[in-house]
Amino acid sequence: MKMPPIVSPDDWTAAREQMLVKEKAMMRAHDALAAERRRMPWMAVDKAYVFEGPNGKASLLDLFEGRRQLIVYRAFFEPGVHGWPEHGCIGCSLGADQVGHLAHLNARNTTLAYASRAPQADIARLKARMGWDMPWYTITDSFDADFGVDQWHGHNAFIRDGERVYRTYFINSRGDEAMGTVWSYLDMTALGRQEIWEDSPDGCPQERPYKWWNWNDSYIANAAPDPKWVAVSDAGEAAFRKRDA
Repeated sequence: MKMPPIVSPDDWTAAREQMLVKEKAMMRAHDALAAERRRMPWMAVDKAYVFEGPNGKASLLDLFEGRRQLIVYRAFFEPGVHGWPEHGCIGCSLGADQVGHLAHLNARNTTLAYASRAPQADIARLKARMGWDMPWYTITDSFDADFGVDQWHGHNAFIRDGERVYRTYFINSRGDEAMGTVWSYLDMTALGRQEIWEDSPDGCPQERPYKWWNWNDSYIANAAPDPKWVAVSDAGEAAFRKRDA
């Protein structure tokens, strides 16, 4: 490897400030793209898909687990896939290793589920071996073909209105590489991060950023934010605003 220039702390800081201008522009472009996703048309899902889960048969609506939004990742773990039966696809497995604690995503009324064609007994064995705890279902019909994931991996996002389910977005191929954080998942959904700074359609749920965050074992539905955390985050925001003024 050819080494880049070696500079003083002041010159390094100046170079970093130049890069920061581009990074902030990229971040704003990402936010604008997410805002466009939230204005995508929805596709009605009229077919009654059937999955197998740990507790038996499950519909697509069941996969929501009562929440408003659902993201389904099609993972390749089944006969014919490299690694079977000890492992799932290497790429899908790397992606599964990136999945953060689901309590934070669930707190935004969103469920993540994995789906494969492997039987439930094999899925349970694989999850235990690899230390994964996301809900994982067995595809039994044309769900994968109908949603563009019969030949390649991908994340499909859905929303429900009562018992009516709609497809809202789809990310696959290299877009999947960035998935795994609560932010990457929420940014692909119709409701987004649900924070007031976002450019979202009228009627989307929104609240102040940071305030809804909690320890993964401490979320309580519809509870007011921890007042001590509100004070801490307010102070942090104020300090950053003053610094960047």
